[in-house]
Amino acid sequence: MRDEITQKCKKLLLDEGIDINSEIDFDVNGEIKTLSFLYIMDVFMQASDESKLVFFTALKKSIDSKDQGVDRFFEGMGQLFLMTHLSDKIEI
Repeated sequence: MRDEITQKCKKLLLDEGIDINSEIDFDVNGEIKTLSFLYIMDVFMQASDESKLVFFTALKKSIDSKDQGVDRFFEGMGQLFLMTHLSDKIEI
């Protein structure tokens, strides 16, 4: 199912003329991390089937929405990934 949903996401972006290699810079404790739309999508495609469908549905809604848009969607998903990734590295 991963490949199927991934292909649907890619097709959705392609149909809208959105470059999947577009990048977003994130400031993480003064260090710039650059993530592409494709990388962010691939990370979330490793989740459960239900989560993949939620990602696809949210992506589709962000494309349909004139307020939020795709850039903000991927910015939010990238922030979520970075927060999760960084919290895994914190030792208490």
